[in-house]
Amino acid sequence: MTEMSGDDVDWRHGRAPLYVFHGSDAAHEVGRAAFMKYFSENALGGRRAFFGLKRMEDEVVELGLDLFQAPDGAVGNMTTGGSESIFMAVKACRDWARAQTKITEPFNIVAPYSAHAAFNKAADVMDLEVRRLPTGEGYRADVAAMAAAMDDNTIMLVGSAPCFPHGVIDPIQSLSDLALESDTWLHVDACVGGYVAPFFQRIGRNIPDYDFALPGVRSLSADLHKFGFCPKPASNLFYRFEDDRERGLFHFDQWPNGQFSTATLSGTRAGGAVAAAWAVMHHLGEDGYMAIARQLADLTDAYVDGIEAIDGLYLLAKPDLSIINFAAHGMDIFAVAEAMESHGWLPGLTRNPKGMHAMLSMFHAAGRADYLADLAASATAARSGGTSELKAVY
Repeated sequence: MTEMSGDDVDWRHGRAPLYVFHGSDAAHEVGRAAFMKYFSENALGGRRAFFGLKRMEDEVVELGLDLFQAPDGAVGNMTTGGSESIFMAVKACRDWARAQTKITEPFNIVAPYSAHAAFNKAADVMDLEVRRLPTGEGYRADVAAMAAAMDDNTIMLVGSAPCFPHGVIDPIQSLSDLALESDTWLHVDACVGGYVAPFFQRIGRNIPDYDFALPGVRSLSADLHKFGFCPKPASNLFYRFEDDRERGLFHFDQWPNGQFSTATLSGTRAGGAVAAAWAVMHHLGEDGYMAIARQLADLTDAYVDGIEAIDGLYLLAKPDLSIINFAAHGMDIFAVAEAMESHGWLPGLTRNPKGMHAMLSMFHAAGRADYLADLAASATAARSGGTSELKAVY
């Protein structure tokens, strides 16, 4: 196994721009130990067999509801990842829409161009239309354009906090107002940065409101295994209203075993992921997450300053959290990325607009100087070279 992985990207030293996340060595070890302690348990059986695991899942959800300023009566559950959280939110919304007389089928979802692909994945399965609108200033959602695209078939508005491509938080306040005015479901996709954004706010970063403090936010997804720094696979989906969570559930009893109910698309779920999320969240606590937020904010600023100091490179958008997206003038940015690949870096890419992309965690601290040095050399090489055939693939 070690030999088979010998040619992997050196992600432990920050050479991968996505897929893996790190807060602290201690949190990593706590998560690993907790996961292995519950290696065999199945979270599907929490209500009937693994009562300690069920208690842990309930407590993780309660911690998340408090963090995202949910009102009394709000509920949630764990899922296996952001795509599943989004999928189940869309399913709950669709079932809500079916009970509304003012909304007619075929249903559609209105979203900014920068919204995650999982909304289209859910729509493909449920025969829904996703209307993606060009983003506005700073690559944030254009709320006026989204409002104009709505009609009697619109069931959901989407905002990101932040969006994956550009690392910026959409104007959720304005989307909340629109959702209330039109009585439309607003889902906030905070899968990428949800679990670090509150702590960026608390250390004084200018992070706009995005959670249940805004009354139009009806559901919110946030991944524990990204910037909650918990082992995979772990995410949360939260609902303002308990009835909405009920709509998201799958119930079936027309088979020999009787009632079968799940709050997720998957049945079996790794018990270790639930236990690890509980352990990491209690290990870090508010002080631990605050400390990581300070380090991560400083690290992001250092990367931004270093990139902007390289002739020809510029940030497409000022990052709200720790996702950076930068482009080039006077050269092909994909040629820069191709040169970085030759230096042993896995380049993250955006296609429209063309840019390089990275989701910074503390894995990227040790490699910062090398990254910026190789990036400067790659920009010099690209400036005198041609274009690249690299494609943005995830």
